[in-house]
Amino acid sequence: MTKLYEPAQIGAIPVKNRIAMAPLTRNRSPHAVPNDLNVEYYRQRAGAGLIITEATPVSHQGQGYADVPGLYLPESLAGWKKVTDAVHEAGGRIVVQMWHVGRISHTSLQPDGGQPVAPSAITAKSKTFIYDESGAGQFVPTSEPRALELSEIPGIVEDYRKAARAAIDAGFDGVEVHAANGYLIDQFLRNGTNKRTDAYGGSIENRTRFLKEVLDAVTAEIGAERTGIRISPVTPANDASDSDPQPLFTRVVEILAGYDLAYVHVIEGATGGDRAFSQGAKAFDWAALRAAYQKAGGKAAWMVNNGYDKALAEKVVDNGEADLVAFGRPFIANPDLVERLKSGAPLNKPDQATFYGGGATGYTDYPVMENENA
Repeated sequence: MTKLYEPAQIGAIPVKNRIAMAPLTRNRSPHAVPNDLNVEYYRQRAGAGLIITEATPVSHQGQGYADVPGLYLPESLAGWKKVTDAVHEAGGRIVVQMWHVGRISHTSLQPDGGQPVAPSAITAKSKTFIYDESGAGQFVPTSEPRALELSEIPGIVEDYRKAARAAIDAGFDGVEVHAANGYLIDQFLRNGTNKRTDAYGGSIENRTRFLKEVLDAVTAEIGAERTGIRISPVTPANDASDSDPQPLFTRVVEILAGYDLAYVHVIEGATGGDRAFSQGAKAFDWAALRAAYQKAGGKAAWMVNNGYDKALAEKVVDNGEADLVAFGRPFIANPDLVERLKSGAPLNKPDQATFYGGGATGYTDYPVMENENA
């Protein structure tokens, strides 16, 4: 039997298998509050070894898409408590992905209609999801951001700390710091989005400073053993780029090795696309990235993501190339994905038209095997 379906200990979190449900933005939490539909959605997927929730803003300023849940309102936390209780009752484990989108936002989503914030005032060639005056959902270009003042950065770090505490109080088993896919932490890391000339820009050491400050705050508040992190070294998602990602992310994982984290979640290639995609002059060396992490003393579980199927997932876990494998879109259409993979059963195909916004259709109505065979 492959190790993929065996239990493991991920920091302070025991998991019943090594399959994680990756974060999936679904835009079904109006006013940033998780509701009964969200409770059912996550409960259905409790067969995953670890559920990582959809990305969840740490503050109103951190929001970049309509109808995503938050971690900054009392009613949001009450809604999340219903979710975590349901997942735990179904035998699952769940962490929340903590999010600040930075420049990937729209003025209509920001406090008082203000500009989104970013390391530098560079508008992303990207889009975000909002509702128009008629209530119709649509993707629109992101708004022009403003560069953060030095004096504002400690307040955002504090937002992460408060959100981490709120998450644990709401019953989550831990948190995942979202440092991937061209959002705020990733914007600080990459030289394509960070043109600062102060202590947060220029050198790799300076560009990793914000990441370190966030991790210091979160791990001090809830413990490193309940903290994971997601990185995406070469993805072009949300207009993210770096001229030489290998040394940058080598340094990133060396920094991560200094914390006794629960896991490191790595998106290989272009998020949701080509696994072989790379940036810079050379192809990215994924084995070297993990080797650098281990050489620096890192012992957290290594979670891989992007384009994995049953055969590849089993192979990398059995070979020791990864400790966990995260699946995204397959979990949308297959609440019982773990059982389907384990038995070799066919997978339902997701309906892309229902990915963002809406109700139960394409969200909680996908069949599980026992119902299909009834």
